[in-house]
Amino acid sequence: MSSLRTFGRGLAPLEQLAGAARQAGVVGQRLFASQPAPDAASSANNGADARPPPPGSLAGPDALSRLRAQLEGGPDLADFIRGTPVGTAGAYSTEAPGWKDRRRKPDWLKREIMPGGDNYTRIKAKLRSLKLSTVCEEARCPNIGECWGGAEGTATATIMLMGDTCTRGCRFCAVKTSRAPPPLDENEPESVSEAVAEWGLGYVVLTSVDRDDLPDGGSRHIARTISLLKSKTDDKLLVEALVPDFSGSAEDVERVARSGLDVFAHNVETVPRLQGAVRDRRANWEQSVRVLRMAKEFGAPLTKTSIMLGCGESPGEVLDAMRLLRDAGVDVVTLGQYMRPTKRHMEVAEYVSPEAFKGYEDAAMEMGFVYAAAGPMVRSSYKAGELYLEEYLKKQRGEAATA
Repeated sequence: MSSLRTFGRGLAPLEQLAGAARQAGVVGQRLFASQPAPDAASSANNGADARPPPPGSLAGPDALSRLRAQLEGGPDLADFIRGTPVGTAGAYSTEAPGWKDRRRKPDWLKREIMPGGDNYTRIKAKLRSLKLSTVCEEARCPNIGECWGGAEGTATATIMLMGDTCTRGCRFCAVKTSRAPPPLDENEPESVSEAVAEWGLGYVVLTSVDRDDLPDGGSRHIARTISLLKSKTDDKLLVEALVPDFSGSAEDVERVARSGLDVFAHNVETVPRLQGAVRDRRANWEQSVRVLRMAKEFGAPLTKTSIMLGCGESPGEVLDAMRLLRDAGVDVVTLGQYMRPTKRHMEVAEYVSPEAFKGYEDAAMEMGFVYAAAGPMVRSSYKAGELYLEEYLKKQRGEAATA
């Protein structure tokens, strides 16, 4: 039998798959335990008077409420198996080929903007001259051509602090690993602040490797970099920092959260069930969510996280994870497709369709996130998201100044 995952006919794609998965026993009873059940009137309307959304439709402000109703009385497994062919608007995902399989990836994963151009060359040369690393290169981000090659004033690069070697070995990540990476470059905070100040950006993203070999996990190094960036730009620059979990240390989380940053980001990476299969053994869901919650309590204006899809998760697990994150006070969530960087890394379970990603984005916004970006090529440091958050934070600052 084909392993392709599709939707049943005549119902919104994400709703059908979640309903079918529940019928098959994939989604736990706790999925929406904290949410009210559909009222009797809506349940009674499952007959002739019901008006399901158009086939393939995922848009609309009531996406989550429709999903709740579908979980109560969704299609059975037979309806799920009789779904529409892959390639239509109703397809949830397509099977991922093996490393040596010559089958092409879906069209939605093809990039139109290749690395190159004056801005790309300028940014790369500047980073090399200052001996700075970027997650764009180290993690082999597919969006590097779009971000580095953007027009003047819109080109961005995500600076990776504390070197290019991580002390952890997550199964999805292309960054080099070692138990004993090189010592920190004490001049890096100054070099980074100098480079970014020269670019004249309005928004910058800093990230870092994990440094479990350091007593403070590198929190002082990160906080110093942020403080210098703020002082060199007269606090006009907005700073997002995508940081490690610092092994759950409240002291280190507080140090970074109070450094003057605008967005405290830390990625949970995948749903709770798959944490051990995807991330390093020293990372886990509970610890990551606790870090995000602490950052908010310590005064971070916005908190942000990211989830990869295509690792073997079910739609219900994704929605459940999003709800848990929102309950923990997380403001921003991004969801993107996991792409296997080399054959030594874990395999891709499936390629999730743009339509399904749109459904998750709609559901996230209805859950109350300040901003959500979901799409096959969306990454944690996502250019469109940066532009939105830049405008949002500027607006918040303006309102605070006039209050």
